[in-house]
Amino acid sequence: MAKKRKPAAPSAPSAQDKPATLADLLRPEMVQKLKAQSDQLKAAEAQQREDARVRAEEARKAEQKRLDNDFEHLLNNSKLDWRKHK
Repeated sequence: MAKKRKPAAPSAPSAQDKPATLADLLRPEMVQKLKAQSDQLKAAEAQQREDARVRAEEARKAEQKRLDNDFEHLLNNSKLDWRKHK
């Protein structure tokens, strides 16, 4: 009888077999330029989020200050148990 061949073991993929990425196809200067632009956009977005947070905090403080000067609000929200303050 004839010997049966064993199936070939899968070889490790080499660098030639991997599909080319966009970074591989573009010039290095263009890749650096795109990365710098991406970093700038991320920084601008972070700054906008921080500005929005600061504005919201200032609006909350202004509303609290307004409510602290409103006698009706203070009266409605005060505890009427005066025994604690003897």
